[in-house]
Amino acid sequence: MPSEHWTHPEPGDGPAAVAAQPSPEQVIAGLRATSEGGAELTQLLTPEGERVSSPQFDRYVDDIDAEALKGLYRDMVLVRRADREANAMQRQGQLGIWVPLLGQEAAQIGSGRALRKGDMAFPSYREHGVAYTRGVDLKEVLGIFRCTDHGGWDYKAHGFHPYTIVIGNQVLNAAGYAMGQKFEGKVGDDDSEATICYFGDGATSQGDVHEGFVWAAVYDAPLVFFCQNNQWAISEPTERQSRLPLYQRARGYGFPGIRVDGNDVLACLAVSRWALEECRHGNGPVLIEAFTYRMDAHTTTDDPTRYRLSDELEEWKLKDPIERVRAYLARGGGADQAFFDQVQADSDAFAAELREYCFNMPEPPPDRIFSNVYAESTPLLDAQREEFLSYMDGFVGAGEH
Repeated sequence: MPSEHWTHPEPGDGPAAVAAQPSPEQVIAGLRATSEGGAELTQLLTPEGERVSSPQFDRYVDDIDAEALKGLYRDMVLVRRADREANAMQRQGQLGIWVPLLGQEAAQIGSGRALRKGDMAFPSYREHGVAYTRGVDLKEVLGIFRCTDHGGWDYKAHGFHPYTIVIGNQVLNAAGYAMGQKFEGKVGDDDSEATICYFGDGATSQGDVHEGFVWAAVYDAPLVFFCQNNQWAISEPTERQSRLPLYQRARGYGFPGIRVDGNDVLACLAVSRWALEECRHGNGPVLIEAFTYRMDAHTTTDDPTRYRLSDELEEWKLKDPIERVRAYLARGGGADQAFFDQVQADSDAFAAELREYCFNMPEPPPDRIFSNVYAESTPLLDAQREEFLSYMDGFVGAGEH
């Protein structure tokens, strides 16, 4: 049998296994690499809050002084508090469902703050932190999960596409949008545009994601694929989806991939800035695997205690993205207790504002579903609208709506 490579080994890893015959050691090493950060992990701030120097990425965060880092800390605290409030409101029957981001604040805030005004972000359904960085009012996000609308923000003005519920579908949309940026000549210098697309580790098993990789690679699209590997695709661990670390999949499509500590907001900011810069200059696409952890359930309909151990959760609590920034600021004198207390008070006020809005959110009229389907209405749409409203009028109390 000819000796065909089963994997492409890293320098120093030794020879690759032959086709269909990986050695036990290589199988174990491959699986471990999917569930541990590994030597390839880019990190600038350790879980203990110690700054790590990086010759490649330090220059991308040279502008982040103590004040800027305090801003990133505040972003993460406010977004986490909003997330916890929304989770509680779902349990109280005020939201139909909620998709928690607990534990993924650094990945979202770091990458979101790397974007510029002319850039476009394509989220899945968990990117509440990215929405916040793009200036989207989280009250409008709540409307999606209260089932009153599908997202009413101006996606062009904010550079933030509506949420996508279908797993991986947004990758095709993002690839098309980024190809458009390339065709329109918006790529090639420092002032150019770029696109970023968010998805989870589970989505990498979907065909739409792979098709997006192919199209983006063939057309050199200015697209950053941002995979938040939170270790669990609902109840399926990452090692059940890939023999290799996810960032290495980029090789098969001919573009670079990198793994970053998804709980390190500095590293996420630096790596995202680097990747976006590459795309702006025509060197895209780029795949970022943000190695993080989903600290809560997949959604509020999920019970993670049925498929993962509490020891795993406790281990990841020690890598909390917010606490490491707090430790760094406190140790270096960049922030005092008064600052931390004020941020906590601001986050509580933010949550209270969201709660007040949610409890009093107006119900949209029945004909709202027909609004903005097309730029101009059509005879068929008008007929459907009249038929639907006539049907609704047949119910008791319909006049009240």
